[in-house]
Amino acid sequence: MDYVNVGGGLSVVLTPGRYNAAYFEHSFLAERMGVPLVGYNDLQVDGDYLYFKGYAGRRERVGAVYRRISDEYMDPMTFNPESVIGVPHIFDVYRKGNVALLNTPGNGIGDDKGIYYFVPRMIKYYLGEEPILHNAPTYLPFYEEDMQYVLEHFDTLVLKDVAEAGGYGVVFGSKMTAQQKADFIALLKAEPRRFIAQEVIDFCDIPIQEGEDIVERKADLRAFVLSSEEPVVWKSGLTRFSRNPDSFIVNSSQGGGFKDTWVLSQS
Repeated sequence: MDYVNVGGGLSVVLTPGRYNAAYFEHSFLAERMGVPLVGYNDLQVDGDYLYFKGYAGRRERVGAVYRRISDEYMDPMTFNPESVIGVPHIFDVYRKGNVALLNTPGNGIGDDKGIYYFVPRMIKYYLGEEPILHNAPTYLPFYEEDMQYVLEHFDTLVLKDVAEAGGYGVVFGSKMTAQQKADFIALLKAEPRRFIAQEVIDFCDIPIQEGEDIVERKADLRAFVLSSEEPVVWKSGLTRFSRNPDSFIVNSSQGGGFKDTWVLSQS
């Protein structure tokens, strides 16, 4: 099979493996892009270059890696030494300019939930405008004023670890026992930059089919926006819903489901 080559080297999609919640997406992207879907054991650093080891034993130089692995797991020789899904010395090849890593290492700062707190301020600073769509009310306990508010309203807030994703690291103050609350507040005071707190937004309920029954579950909407000179919002979106009747967590990694959503008319 002939694969896509970029800059004199093969392009690949790097996945953590089939047990990852987004593995179907990884395989679909690789198929549509016309590139190999690879794991850590399919790639090898030799000297100053990265190679793909084909099934027939042939090696091909890799020019670009579309990675679906976080920075800290990419290279056990550079970051987390306990990573078993990374490629040893791949960052050495990257530093020498001999392979492209997409997204660029460090790009994950956009996944830091603490950045969410500053989005309205960034809009004002860079555009001189007020946000059209407002954030969920958010507090950063790193700041003394916000910490005080969080402690006073702890039972009404949802708290999130800024480095977590997929619905992990999310706790509701109202659902904690007295001991859990005391332990969490102690952690919050020790590591205030690690968390944000938000007012609980009551998601809408939508009907879903569960077995033979139609039931109501919490759901949210993820819009698709194409960035260009004039941003375009697609007349569609992704509705995610919780399968747990007592949960607001809609992430697929937490057992949530999803539906396609179409906008049939606009006023």
